[in-house]
Amino acid sequence: MIEAELSRSVKRWCKGATGAACAAKLSGGASQETWRFDITHPDGAIGAILRRSPKGYGAAPTRAAGLAAEAQLMQLAFEAGVPSPRVMHVLVPEDDLGTGFIMQRVEGETIARKILRDDEFAAARPHLARQIGGILAALHRLPKDKLPELRSRSATQEIAEFERDYRSLNWPKPVFELALRWLRDHDPGPSAETTLVHGDFRNGNLIIGADGVRAVLDWELAHLGDPMEDLGWVCVNSWRFGEIDRPVGGFGSREELFAGYEAAGRKVDPERVKFWEVMGTLRWGIMCGGMMQRFREGPDHSMERAMIGRRASETEIDLLRLLAPRGS
Repeated sequence: MIEAELSRSVKRWCKGATGAACAAKLSGGASQETWRFDITHPDGAIGAILRRSPKGYGAAPTRAAGLAAEAQLMQLAFEAGVPSPRVMHVLVPEDDLGTGFIMQRVEGETIARKILRDDEFAAARPHLARQIGGILAALHRLPKDKLPELRSRSATQEIAEFERDYRSLNWPKPVFELALRWLRDHDPGPSAETTLVHGDFRNGNLIIGADGVRAVLDWELAHLGDPMEDLGWVCVNSWRFGEIDRPVGGFGSREELFAGYEAAGRKVDPERVKFWEVMGTLRWGIMCGGMMQRFREGPDHSMERAMIGRRASETEIDLLRLLAPRGS
């Protein structure tokens, strides 16, 4: 049925389009879906992606920017030369598809184990960490006066919020207690500069080809804050997928990441990056704990939630490594 709705929509805004075909659902959470489809056109099929909240679903979660903001950010990034899909259409009521947007499909790979191991990406891998540094620098330069309305959180507020989330799980973990104390003791205070922060910039949210990064995906956690947060998050061990000696996504070093960032004209503060890497590791651990809680208490006892939930123990090991005195 969605192909009929997509066909009616694309005929209205894509000049020459004759309909939509080959629609396939890529993902579907509690309130958001992603669909792959082709726009049929006399000049050849146009690959497209629909990202939407179907009719009848409410607002996005508290930390999410919202689909309208996502579309605006992605288009702003695309126009500024940041690798990002081109937004083709923002849904309107006449589309009868809910809320969301349609973007041009970017071909490539997002599955980390393939990117880190397949021969197809062997030539790109040595350059990815530095390339990512340059991309983050460009993202952090996007003009604030053109950004949509976004939430803003200081490091102090984030510590307090994650502590509340952790306490609500009623699942005591001494290592998490240690991390919270470390974060409070090492809170760097307000950043000298507030920029757009992607919020989930990591291996798995990047489309990568043999030539390197082709697009940055999943802007739903974008907000205003310390730009070093993005550099810390991309180094969290959970995004290395087994390649623990290469902190940046499993394919490069922090030094390469920082060099790419500074070559693009921005300054790195390694101590603040370390703070946000610890914060990001704890954040993921708490998120895993939330998955386990929903597995235990919710009506949907999916194995995926249980498998993610058990990864909380991995983040405890990661935190101990991060918090160990240097040289130990």
